[in-house]
Amino acid sequence: MTQAQITFSLNGEQHQTTVDPRTHLADFLRHGLGLTGTHVGCEHGVCGACTVIVDGLPVRSCLMLAVQVDGCTVETVEGLAEGDALSPLQQAFSTHHGLQCGFCTPGMLMTLEAFLRATPSPTEQDIRIAISGNICRCTGYQGIVEAALSVAATRADSP
Repeated sequence: MTQAQITFSLNGEQHQTTVDPRTHLADFLRHGLGLTGTHVGCEHGVCGACTVIVDGLPVRSCLMLAVQVDGCTVETVEGLAEGDALSPLQQAFSTHHGLQCGFCTPGMLMTLEAFLRATPSPTEQDIRIAISGNICRCTGYQGIVEAALSVAATRADSP
């Protein structure tokens, strides 16, 4: 079987590796690189659990092939924290009870991280629309929305 060579940035570090051209990005991240924070739920792009950020945009890694990230910048949930310190969004999820079982959490975090970068002063409705493609069966979404609003407010107050 022919392998494809890819070079990409992952959570701030350059990687060069080979991959089977038929491998989905989610499987490559989880099984090829050991980054198990990216969860695979429906494998049809519907649930949002596998969301990662590629070149600044949230994408469903179960629908993208690993070879497609050649030359790209990829961010996963493992890249949000700074060492042992949670990112502001991760901390807000904890503070506002935006997580319960945690299965959807990585996808929600990555969706919201990309969204908040692009929309620094969102309304509650904006946030609800942004996460409408991420399914959560536990939280009722209110804590997630409150977490995103708190981070947006904090970022707006920062110089």
